[in-house]
Amino acid sequence: MTRSVPRLVIAAPSSGSGKTTVATGLMAAFAARGLAVSPHKVGPDYIDPGYHSLATGRVGRNLDAYLCGPELIGPLFAHGARGCDIAVVEGVMGMYDGAAGEGELASTAHVAKLLRAPVVLVVDASSQSRSVAALVHGFASWDPEVRVGGVILNKVASDRHEALLREALESAGVPVLGILRRVPQVDTPSRHLGLVPVAERRAEAVAAVAAMAAQVREGCDLEALLGLARSAGALPGAAWDAAQALGVSPPPPLPSPKLSASLEQGGPPSGPRGSEAPVVAVAGGAAFTFSYAETTELLAAAGAEVVPFDPLRDEQLPEGTRGLVIGGGFPEVYAAELSANEPLRKAVVELALGGAPVAAECAGLLYLCRELDGQPMCGVLDTAARMTERLTLGYRDAVAVGDSVLAAAGTRMRGHEFHRTVVEPGAGAAPAWGVRAPRPRVEGFVQQGVHASYLHTHWAAAPGVARRFVERCRTS
Repeated sequence: MTRSVPRLVIAAPSSGSGKTTVATGLMAAFAARGLAVSPHKVGPDYIDPGYHSLATGRVGRNLDAYLCGPELIGPLFAHGARGCDIAVVEGVMGMYDGAAGEGELASTAHVAKLLRAPVVLVVDASSQSRSVAALVHGFASWDPEVRVGGVILNKVASDRHEALLREALESAGVPVLGILRRVPQVDTPSRHLGLVPVAERRAEAVAAVAAMAAQVREGCDLEALLGLARSAGALPGAAWDAAQALGVSPPPPLPSPKLSASLEQGGPPSGPRGSEAPVVAVAGGAAFTFSYAETTELLAAAGAEVVPFDPLRDEQLPEGTRGLVIGGGFPEVYAAELSANEPLRKAVVELALGGAPVAAECAGLLYLCRELDGQPMCGVLDTAARMTERLTLGYRDAVAVGDSVLAAAGTRMRGHEFHRTVVEPGAGAAPAWGVRAPRPRVEGFVQQGVHASYLHTHWAAAPGVARRFVERCRTS
């Protein structure tokens, strides 16, 4: 059994109820008390974990039962929460909303059950009084395996409004653990894909997190919430470990402060140094903030020396680069600056033409294109990218069409798409993936050592991807 780390899942009836404010504020408030707080986010979202990391000083980690499978949720949680005093898990959408057509899979309720964690329901009470009891009762009784241990009422207008809400909830049997007044919205600006990442507005983000913490500290019963967190049961099984997942001996720890500073989600120690440790450059900085911490942990465990770089600032790839990983982010926001860094673009082309392994997801795909909104990009791929008004969003079940530096033909992986851009053409002569839904299609590009696609994947679900990539870096 895994040590029982006290934990709470912060859920809501729907998006926009105040989950992020409450979860991030709780993380910061507990951290201010001197507790080591482990931050987590249900689902594939990359941006909220950046704010969680700012609130706690620890890497924000995702718990996605679709991308990783239900069996990995407990181990991945225990890995992130190792050594912590409490964990706070921010939910996704409405509490029972999961992967489309897959029942409860990947919903907040599903993850709460997998974690054996009590749920705190955040309710926007701005337009109701007595009806709040029916709403809370419905959510608390819908699935008897989900334990709703308390409710936090958001956007409460006055003392009179609060009294009406409390009176109504007495009959629901769910304690009120917090009252947040209707106040001007905390400054967390959004744009076409959600909140603006921390890396793009760090000073303002620090102030926003502090405001969330103050709001939660003033309005919530932190002692009661801590007591509820401590009621969570023990988790079965061991914590996930990158080296064990790969079946290798763990490398000696070699801290890499530059990696943690440069990658918004933080990062692992570098892998073992020396001739057998190929340098894998990982894109970071403001334009490439989307990454799962487990990706770089797996690369390091597979024997790579993971070195970050910022395509907005660095004119050359890290010395000795043998492989390149370019994750997601917002290159469309920084197209002019990325284009202006011509020395780095040429270095990327030279690396790719030399056959080195290159793994690019979404933003990475756009960076490798010939152009993005008319701005010259690297030109590794003979395709053009542009912004559109249409949002492409959803989970994808994919199969590798052919062999690549990431996977053998026929390998199945689950991924997630989240973008407002298109590339034309959308697939090369050798596509990266065949996707079954929402319509059968092929997408992405495999050429020489390049694997570029819109799909975001979680490598913890298929650790062999990291092993294969690092082996190709050694032999290319």
